[in-house]
Amino acid sequence: MSALSKTDLKKNLSKINVAFFTGLHLAAALAFLPQFFSWSAVAVMFFLYWVTASLGICLGFHRYLTHRSFELPKYVGYFFALCGTLACQNGPTKWVAQHRMHHASSDTPMDPHSMLYGFYWSHFGWMIYRNHYDDPQKIIAHSKDLQGDRFYKFLDNNFLKLQGVLALILFAMGGWSFVIWGIFVRMVIGYHSTWFVNSAAHLWGYRNVKLKDDLSTNCWWVGLIAWGEGWHNNHHAFPSSARHGLRPWEIDLTWAAIWVLKTLGLAKNIKVAKLQRDEDRENKFFSGVIVKKAA
Repeated sequence: MSALSKTDLKKNLSKINVAFFTGLHLAAALAFLPQFFSWSAVAVMFFLYWVTASLGICLGFHRYLTHRSFELPKYVGYFFALCGTLACQNGPTKWVAQHRMHHASSDTPMDPHSMLYGFYWSHFGWMIYRNHYDDPQKIIAHSKDLQGDRFYKFLDNNFLKLQGVLALILFAMGGWSFVIWGIFVRMVIGYHSTWFVNSAAHLWGYRNVKLKDDLSTNCWWVGLIAWGEGWHNNHHAFPSSARHGLRPWEIDLTWAAIWVLKTLGLAKNIKVAKLQRDEDRENKFFSGVIVKKAA
């Protein structure tokens, strides 16, 4: 794919995805109605946002499954994969495959959410079109280590149904306010915080490491709302590092969870990047190395 023409985009528009995301945002807007507000529902939303986004997407799908930044006992890994599936950003296989495509061709026409096509495309547009990154053979080729695992296949095939089960549990606990806040509001926030890593963290911010033909940045506010994922230039420089916030002010809350797992003896062979100032003191950029911290 050398370019995205308007004709191709119109032809490949996924009406199902457009309807899904439109309906999701409209349902989340119900949270503004007084009858659906309660502080307990807000608390449920924030708790589930942490479980599904930080523990699930950032720790489980991203740093563990995609980049193998550390090792976990098999069933502990399954738990975090389940948390990631409940974020409703596809099952683990497709999420991992598309993120590996992103790293293999960042900011080129073959990047699923390339910034070459602008903020709208990298943030959201790529989600509502079918393109090369949805090719089943490409998905398999970029997720070979997950193929054949029955649990991951179950999550791939049932990620929408699992969201329905969670909605029923929330309804039983607190009625519609829990469903609206715990499902719809939480998913909208989770989607956009993830998408900002693809868009804002390739547009605004600073760079610790100079990378050729790579637009990734460290964007502080994305780092906060996306549980440490916004230190994206650090991540692109050292994809296998379990820690993304590499300087003292770069808060990485997902790394804090990995540190707890390390302390409990669950996370082992953890890979962490260490920044090193280049000998040329006028050079504002760093280089670095990966070190292993065995728990």
